[in-house]
Amino acid sequence: QVHLAESGGGLVQPGGSLRLSCVASGRFFRINKMAWYRQAPGKERELVAEITNGGGTNYADSVKGRFTISRDNAKDTVYLQMNSLKAEDTAAYHCNAVIRTYGSTGLPGDGMDYWGTGTLVTVSS
Repeated sequence: QVHLAESGGGLVQPGGSLRLSCVASGRFFRINKMAWYRQAPGKERELVAEITNGGGTNYADSVKGRFTISRDNAKDTVYLQMNSLKAEDTAAYHCNAVIRTYGSTGLPGDGMDYWGTGTLVTVSS
């Protein structure tokens, strides 16, 4: 059973910074893409940033220049450094990972999507 656990959310003033972490646990072969999504009240979930296992990154236009995604493959962890936070960044932030687990034959299967339960980020004065 694969589990993603986020941490690092909280209340911060506009212009402040937070660093989110997400660690994957369980038995698996490999983690492919890792990403952060967010969902604000009354809005659809949206991609914030994603990173491949080779380090390639992609960001939503709204966070470019302010947020940085990174990962530590040895620790099965993805991070999201958020600077210059704005009120519109307030949302529940969810970790996502495409993970290859072992099948019933003991061989690695195809990658599947896994989600964390989310960590709340509130930007307010």
